[in-house]
Amino acid sequence: MLLSLPIAKTGPGGATLIEALFTAVSAACVTGHVIVDTPTFWSPFGQVVILVLIQIGGFGVMTFASVIGLAVMRRLSLRSTLLAATEVKSVGLDDVKGLVRGVVGISLTVEAVVFVLLFARFATGFEHTVGEAAWLALFHAVSSFNNAGFALFSDNLMSFVADPFICLPIAAAVIVGGLGFPVIMQLRKHARSPLRWTMNTRIVLAATVALLLAGTAYITAIEWNNPATLGPLEWPAKLLAGFFQSVQTRTAGFNSIDIGALDEATLIGMDALMFIGGGPAGTAGGIKVTTFAVLFFILLAEIRGDGAVNVFGKRLSRAVHRQALTVALLSVAVVMSATTAIMLMTEFSLDRVLFEVVSAFGTVGLSTGITADLPVAAQVILILLMFIGRLGPITFASALALRERRVLYELPKERPIIG
Repeated sequence: MLLSLPIAKTGPGGATLIEALFTAVSAACVTGHVIVDTPTFWSPFGQVVILVLIQIGGFGVMTFASVIGLAVMRRLSLRSTLLAATEVKSVGLDDVKGLVRGVVGISLTVEAVVFVLLFARFATGFEHTVGEAAWLALFHAVSSFNNAGFALFSDNLMSFVADPFICLPIAAAVIVGGLGFPVIMQLRKHARSPLRWTMNTRIVLAATVALLLAGTAYITAIEWNNPATLGPLEWPAKLLAGFFQSVQTRTAGFNSIDIGALDEATLIGMDALMFIGGGPAGTAGGIKVTTFAVLFFILLAEIRGDGAVNVFGKRLSRAVHRQALTVALLSVAVVMSATTAIMLMTEFSLDRVLFEVVSAFGTVGLSTGITADLPVAAQVILILLMFIGRLGPITFASALALRERRVLYELPKERPIIG
């Protein structure tokens, strides 16, 4: 409603319903997909609305509601406590208020640090006034930590492809936001005591490092001589751009090179990285690195013939096996159904449509440039994908955990032929 107001748009009139709705969902689901140019289409008022939606989406709707409840009433109802605990992946209700305050504190601290770094660069390295530099720094600091990918430049961040003072702070904020609040909180308390880290923290950190390095090597190697992407750059800038784009596949959505000019093989690799996403209970999307890691360890145990799935000296619960398989297979079904539907509506190639769908479902926001040219029906599908991608896997996994029931009998076993 706010984005539909004439004051939210530059020029005469207001945004259409689909323009306002698509942008609002993209911001609240911290995706970054756009069908209009953010810096030129939206007025300062509209940009502020987008920024507020990004911050609320990054906190999590129930976490934000809990913040309001604590600020206004100094307390939380039992229902709010339960919902907030579910959203921040708390294993108990003893200190949900502390967790909520921790989420807010971490968010504001990281955003403040990135704001200072970006402000210094925008104010001294470019011809911006102090006010302009402050607004650019604030917007991109919030957008990066919350893995939103909205930028106030028409080419996103392509003008800064070789500028480490812009790219590295934004990449760092994306990585930290993508770890998830449970991991960040544990690192804050026990950073020097790895033996006290939970399995979740160890899996997220190990998978994050592995995927970032693999993504950097994959993208840089394939695009090294591509004249439309990394080809014209010096080798340090190529490495920076390759690393930056690998980071963005963790569901951030900024781009420092032209995504539409990437090789088809690069797009496929980025599809896989975007589908995996980041850590749970954070600002990232995707099926989450923990789900991917659990599936990997199940596969490894089966190949080895192990009777149980062991990870970092601990045995995985079989309930976790089922949850990971269910989330992954449902996610594949959603992506394939949406891709098929959009393919039937448009003339775009499979690689580009699949990229847009995975990017929307993973709340990434990277685009090959076809989003604005899609018919309204296809754009509505992307809206649903962004909503499902932000809430669906999390909600469904929580529902599985809460719906466990004890059965007092077992049926006879029988094994179908596999393979």
